[in-house]
Amino acid sequence: MTHADFTPDVEAIRSIDAVPVILSMVKHLTGMRFAAVARVTEHKWVACAVDDSIDFGLKPGGELVLESTICHEIRQHRTPVIFGHASHHPIFSQHHTPRTYGLESYISIPIVKANGDFFGTLCAIDSVPANLDEPAIVKTLTLFAQLIAMSLDSQSHLEITKEALVVANEHGRLREQFVAVLGHDLRTPLSAIRMSADLLDTKTEDKRSLSLISAIRTSSIRMGVLIENVLDFARGRMGGGIPVKRQMVDDLRHTLKQTLDEVQASHPKAQLIHSLDVPSGVHCDALRISQLLSNLLGNAVTHGSTAAPISVQAFAEGDEVMITVTNQGSPIPPALMPLLFEPFTRSEAGQRGEGLGLGLYIASQIATAHNGTLSVTSTLESGTCFSARFPARFKWV
Repeated sequence: MTHADFTPDVEAIRSIDAVPVILSMVKHLTGMRFAAVARVTEHKWVACAVDDSIDFGLKPGGELVLESTICHEIRQHRTPVIFGHASHHPIFSQHHTPRTYGLESYISIPIVKANGDFFGTLCAIDSVPANLDEPAIVKTLTLFAQLIAMSLDSQSHLEITKEALVVANEHGRLREQFVAVLGHDLRTPLSAIRMSADLLDTKTEDKRSLSLISAIRTSSIRMGVLIENVLDFARGRMGGGIPVKRQMVDDLRHTLKQTLDEVQASHPKAQLIHSLDVPSGVHCDALRISQLLSNLLGNAVTHGSTAAPISVQAFAEGDEVMITVTNQGSPIPPALMPLLFEPFTRSEAGQRGEGLGLGLYIASQIATAHNGTLSVTSTLESGTCFSARFPARFKWV
């Protein structure tokens, strides 16, 4: 059972989606069979996350006697400790920790937060020797430890922001805090995650590792979309709407098709069918229209039935462009319909799903910025259909 004082730390690590992937990558990179994230204080050693293939017996929330661990020493000198063959090591062959736990290979990297606070360690152990001489191993695990520390810092900033939102009555203060937190404190670790994934991709040919790297990259893309949605919300509220740069676009169909392909790649199990018959010479902001379609598709994938395809249509109707996204499944409850295009209303309406409830709001704002509209119909027989309509000047060819 987790000591009550450490429950928040265990939950903080558990809430970082990348941690299980990181622990799996640590095992693959080192060849060792046990990896963990530990909270280490002056008096306690508590496991926060564990990937165990040797039945070491330690679970999240489990404790080790602090003095029996090398992490106690790392907390003091804050430098990594690594050895691949304890019984042949000039120092660690006599050290109490390998003897106590029957270890031959060991690596532990300190996790230090931005304010200098020592959180704990990212570590791996095994009862058999491991080849840990490659410098890239320590560098990569150090980067992973830094990513965990930055994620913890981001959580702290988000908690502070959440508390501020409860008491804030002025929209200006709320928007400034969102922009500050999301524009800097989340983008920085997200960039590090993307760069480390790209670096790891060039360092391995193992199919399992490549799959894990792909998962990291996909998650970072999704996180990027969430961050940009909130930034768009904040900018839009500060400036009286989401800004668009309309210009003559000769191949809007290509942009829409690219968006469909990106969503399909991110959701390979989704069934997408489309009919894109958009003329050239559409006067619009192509990137914003792509964002509108992506948000509508994301909503359809999240809330629609997986047994039926999602239909996308884009066509000219008179002097307007129409884009529709239709999915099957349970109809939208009538009580939710008036709130559908309002920000931060998903939890209030009892809806489940990922994100902050900004996708449909931003899509409607993009339509409005194009002097258009976004509407929805939802029945059990016909499904749920979102229809974006905006005027456009066509250059018929």
